[in-house]
Amino acid sequence: MLAGGGRGEVLLAAAVPVREGGAAWEGFPHLLRAGMGGSESSHGSRKVSFGLDEREQVRVLQGIRLSEDVVNRMKQSPQPKRDNQRSPHSSNGTASLSPAAEGTSKSPTGIQPPMASNSDQKSSTAEQELYRRYEREQALVQEELLRLAKREREAASEALNTALQRERNNTNEERQRAAQLAMELQGREAELKRQEAFYKEQLARIERKNAEIYRLTSEQYHEAATSAEKRIKRRSTDPVCARLQSEILKCYQENKHEVLKCSELAKEYQRCVSAAQKELLVNSG
Repeated sequence: MLAGGGRGEVLLAAAVPVREGGAAWEGFPHLLRAGMGGSESSHGSRKVSFGLDEREQVRVLQGIRLSEDVVNRMKQSPQPKRDNQRSPHSSNGTASLSPAAEGTSKSPTGIQPPMASNSDQKSSTAEQELYRRYEREQALVQEELLRLAKREREAASEALNTALQRERNNTNEERQRAAQLAMELQGREAELKRQEAFYKEQLARIERKNAEIYRLTSEQYHEAATSAEKRIKRRSTDPVCARLQSEILKCYQENKHEVLKCSELAKEYQRCVSAAQKELLVNSG
């Protein structure tokens, strides 16, 4: 099996039966020698090993990574073999025409011309088969690469479309959320305005009520004061026995240590006050 490698290399990964010393072995010794050197070899960093099965046929156990030069040699190698293959057929065809022609085709010395051996024909057939297999595998690899590239493009396109759809959905959700928040904000502002108008109205009502209460209270107070003034008569508050009162005060000031000297004035002041009280009771009765 041939598969495409990096930098123009081709990987030979199938187990290819090769008969040591046979046609298949002779058919592509340059291929095996290009990538192997004995029972185990390496090409670059890749190891290659092969062994004999029960029929003593050499089988490749691990893949061979061929370089671009070897691939070009594989492409160019079948051409000369096919030319060599034509010449034996043509010589055989010439030889089978007639005995006379066969006799004339011989050289004067009697030496037969060199004929292509059966192993060479088998080697050429094996190389042609290997080259056709290489072309088929190369076409399959190319088809697989195209299919993988198409799948990757489809996956990338699907991922991009998914991301774009997700972004659109997120944008729509954000837009709807913003519109909803704007509506909620407008409703909140309207509610605040309504509450402000309500409280202003309540405050104005309370102020009007307080003003009315103050007015009524003032009116009631003035009415009560006027009524009281009308019911209660004014009376004179002139001092009673004012002359005796001043004389007693003067006597006490002059005789602070001999207050008994003022006893007569005190008795006279008491008689004056009692007489004034009796007179007041007579006038009010």
